[in-house]
This record gives sequence, C-alpha cells and structure tokens, in this order.
Amino acid sequence: MRFSNTRAVICSVVLTSVMTACGRSSPGNELHAILDEHWENTEAEQVFFRRDPDAWRMNGELAEFTPEARERRREFNETILARLETIDTEDLDPDDQVSYRLFLYERLTERDWYDQKDHFFPFSSLTGYHTYFAEAPAAMSFLSVADYEKYLVSLADFPRYNREHIALLREAISAGYTHYCESIAGYEETISKHIVDDATESSLYFPFANFPSQVSEEQRADFTARGVELIESNVIPGYQELLDFYLSEYLPACRQTVGIMTLDGGAEYYEFLIRYYTTTDMTPDEIHQLGLAEVERIRGEMDAIIQQVRFEGDFPEFLDYLRTEPRFYATSASEFLGRAALISKTAEGLLPKYFGLLPRNTYSIKANPGRGAFYQPSTGDGTTSGTYFLGVTNLDSRPLYTLDALSLHEAVPGHHLQIALAMELDVPKFRRQLYHSAYGEGWGLYSEFLGKEMGLYEDPYSDFGRLTFEAWRACRLVVDTGMHAFGWSRQEAIDYMLANTALSERGVTSEIDRYITWPAQALSYKIGELKIKELRKKAEQTLGNEFDIREFHDTVLGNGSLPIAVLEDIVNGWIESRR
Repeated sequence: MRFSNTRAVICSVVLTSVMTACGRSSPGNELHAILDEHWENTEAEQVFFRRDPDAWRMNGELAEFTPEARERRREFNETILARLETIDTEDLDPDDQVSYRLFLYERLTERDWYDQKDHFFPFSSLTGYHTYFAEAPAAMSFLSVADYEKYLVSLADFPRYNREHIALLREAISAGYTHYCESIAGYEETISKHIVDDATESSLYFPFANFPSQVSEEQRADFTARGVELIESNVIPGYQELLDFYLSEYLPACRQTVGIMTLDGGAEYYEFLIRYYTTTDMTPDEIHQLGLAEVERIRGEMDAIIQQVRFEGDFPEFLDYLRTEPRFYATSASEFLGRAALISKTAEGLLPKYFGLLPRNTYSIKANPGRGAFYQPSTGDGTTSGTYFLGVTNLDSRPLYTLDALSLHEAVPGHHLQIALAMELDVPKFRRQLYHSAYGEGWGLYSEFLGKEMGLYEDPYSDFGRLTFEAWRACRLVVDTGMHAFGWSRQEAIDYMLANTALSERGVTSEIDRYITWPAQALSYKIGELKIKELRKKAEQTLGNEFDIREFHDTVLGNGSLPIAVLEDIVNGWIESRR
C-alpha cells in the first residue's frame, strides 16, 4: 500500500497507534519500547540480571563471558539509563510507574554491579556454572526436533563457554578474589563426577534416553549419535580441563582469610552485596544486632516447646536428642519423598482459604542426590513445571521434624506459589523473571510462619522444627556479618549455629561454607520475612475487622518480585484504599 504523503504514513502504520498528537510518543509507549528493546537484548545475551540462578537452562549458543562481552553489556545498560531519563514519569499510568521504578532500580543496581567483583565468583560451595550446565537437561522440555537441535548447539558450545569462565577465574586469582580454602575443600568432586567413561552415564545424556513421539526413529538415532559424540569429544574433555585448572591453579591460590572484607576493596564489595540481596541500606552492625535479638526471641519460643513435651534436660541436651533419635529420621529416600509429598498436597488443599489468586502451573517433587533442597522455577512458557528438589543422601542429617517447614518454604505457599504467579502476571516480561532475594526468600520464610496459622504443624516437634528453621535464618544475620565484617572464624560461626539450632553438624558446616562463599545472600531471608510480617501487622491494626488475609496476600504477590521499599509502598497503598 502506498500513501500520498509522509504524514499519512506516520499516522497510519501500526506502530503509530501508540503515538499521541500524531508524531509524539506518549511516555508510556516510550517506556514500553525501552523495555521491549532491553528484553530482546537480554534474551540475545542470555544474561539475566537479578534472576534466580536456579532458573538457568540452555538455549542454543551459550552466553559470552569475555571482558569484551562484559563491557558490551555495561555500555548497553548505560544507554538504557540515559533513555530512561527522558521519560516524564508523572504522565505514566500507575502500573507503568511501578514498572518504571522497578526497571530504573534494576539498571542502577546493575551499573553498581559492574564496579564490583561479583563476576569473579562464578561458583560457590553449593553450585557453579559447571553444575548448572550438567543439571539443566533434567529440568528442560524436549518436545520437538528444534529442542534437540538447540541442545546439540549448547553441547558443542561448552568448550568455549568453559574456557571463558576459566579465563575469568584466572583473572580472579590475579586480583586476589578467590574463595576461602576450607570452604571449598573437596569441591573438585562437583567437577570430577561429570568425567565419565561412558557418555550414556552422563547427566547430559538424559534427553536421549526418552524421546517424544513426534521425533522419528531416524531422527532419534541421529540425535543420539551426535549427542554422544559431543559429550565425549566436547563436554567431558571440558570438565577435565576445568578439573586440571582447579587443582593446579585455583585451589593453590585459595584465600587464607574467611571474611570478604579482608580483601582489597572487600568492605565496599560486602556493602554492595548487602544492598543487592536485602534491597535495603542496612549496615552490617544493624543486621548483626537484629540477628542477635531474633535468636534470643526465637530461643524463648523453643524453650517453651521443650517444657511442653516435658523433656528432662537443658537446651543443648534436647538438641542432641533431636539429632540422634531414630524416629525423627527417614530410613529411605522413598519415605522422605513421600512425607514431603503429603505435606505439600495437604498445604495445596488449604490455599483457597488464604489466597484469592492461585497459579495455573504445577510443580513436581524430585530427589536430588547432589545438593540439598531447592526450588527450580518453570521456564514460564508453559512447557515445564516447577520442581521442588529434595536431597536424599545423608538422611541422618535431614530430620523429618523440619520437613513441614522446608516443604512450605520451597513449594506452597512458598517459592512455587510466588514464582508461578509472577510468571503469569500481565506485566512487562522483565518483571515476570525478576527475583529479589529479600522478597522471594522472605516470602518463603513467611510461608513457614503461615503454615502454623494454617494448622500444618501437627505436633510440638514439627513446630520446633519450624522454630529451628527460623532460628537458623536469624543465626545467618549473626554469622554472615560476623565472618565478613567482624572477623569471626569459620569455627566460631559453626559453634554459634550448632548452639542455637537443631541442625546437624554436617548441615551446619555446609551452611557456614555457603555463607563464606556466597556473602550476604543468606541475610535476605530474615530481613524480607520481618518486613512482610511488619506490613501484615500494620494492615491488621489499621483495618481491624476489615482486614482480609486473602487480599493482603494477593497484594504482596500481585506485582511479582519487588525491592523492600516498593513492596512497602504498594501494601501501604492497598491499606489506604481499603480504609
């Protein structure tokens, strides 16, 4: 179709249906154009700033981690920030104002991130880029020929991806930003376990063990042959290269001090991490003192339960009893998984009493022989479910009396409910994928608390398990800041947590190493939970008989993941509207 003049073209093309005054974009449309462009770039880069790391999956060519790629992403972020400054936010509708505020907050935080050393730590004592790569296929959907073709591209790209990370770790060694030696003792096992003699024994063979019906027999044979060849020639040698580097270069360069603040620029880095994970401006001292107060409060509730069950002994003796009494531990993985399934299904049945909005997507419960319990979100495209993974090794360190709280946290009404709802919201795409740790983990811990109100802790021991989980998160405030800001040793942190929770010694040691290698992340749980509880208390006191628990929860979850300040403003706005 041809138009008689330029003005007619401008006013008629579909894109200009978003224009006002025929030629001047509205602030809302300018914002959405920026958001769309940013999302397209994010998908192309395959680096999602502030996304749940457990959500990582392969998708053809893997992301680049060279200095040039990092600089390219930094420059793009600066161009986006400059464009955001041109938008008149007063002319945005309320929903777009929330999106603008969130997006600006993310871009400013990303700007600060480029000035820090976080990229020097692509692995922690729990996970790493290599473990995510190996575990990804089990959480991916292979429904078409295209899915297999993209997967083969990922396998072929692993050597480049791996070497870029090794180069990054060499840079970290030069900068003195390596992990604490004791906390990564034995970590090489997370690499060596993927160096197998038979490709069919690799976790990366998983997609070739069960094909969908729409893939023909001929295609199955072709994909399997190509997959085996890539695993044998690309992936396994890549893991061997990583293992050799780790043992010969990285491990000998591990740091001798526990706290991250002992490193050059470490104090500034730790303060950034606190802001990043808690989305607050709290200081290490404020967090430390809050933790001490919370531990003391929770201890009082734990002592009350000890009296309730008429245990004849003091607090440490009761903890020893819980750690050694056989009836508190499953004897098989199937028993452990079965108990978790029953708890989760029971919680599902109670959700409509506490939530008006429920997600469509489902979740599965699976054994995880590697690390412990965690939730892995779906892809968000309707082809996968969420997954509640449970560690099933060392069952003598996984007490049944904490399984109620654990399941409420990871599945429903915790992570699955919150993340699945976020992915189904009618909001810009970046908001469906955002994951602020204080919000998400705070909601998970609040869900453990909510379970008591829902009547899900059926005996004093499971309620004590809830409290020991809460004490565990309160202890994190003390030991994380203790080690990274106040010079605590690893053993001091272990002893403090053993004295104040019912976690096993193996579990406590693993947790302390997690905090050492992942500074500040563990602070987010308690800080987020306390804010949600504070907002609920305010709503209850302000609204009185007009308070509706379902509306409150829908308000907290109805905008996706939020920084603490934005969450507070949204809940306060809801309170005012209900008044």
